[in-house]
Amino acid sequence: MFKELLLTVLCILLLSAAAFANVNINTAGVKELISLPGIGLVKAAAIVDYRTMHGSFKAPDELKRVKGIGKKTMDKLRDQITVDEETDPHP
Repeated sequence: MFKELLLTVLCILLLSAAAFANVNINTAGVKELISLPGIGLVKAAAIVDYRTMHGSFKAPDELKRVKGIGKKTMDKLRDQITVDEETDPHP
């Protein structure tokens, strides 16, 4: 009984940690982008298209350059997105 409870708690913690992880807007696909508040299929596709045409975002606020992403959407997203590059721990 205790092992089952412990396993359940561990699973919940792992899943909740993933839910609060920042989304890298330079590497995220449509499926990951639509998990963000205020981002539906059309805006997610616009983000990917913009990134393809203009290259990586240098700062999260550059997302406002994408059609359909305004101040209100950015206010919702600011703490949930990143542009950090993944670093290889073994260069």
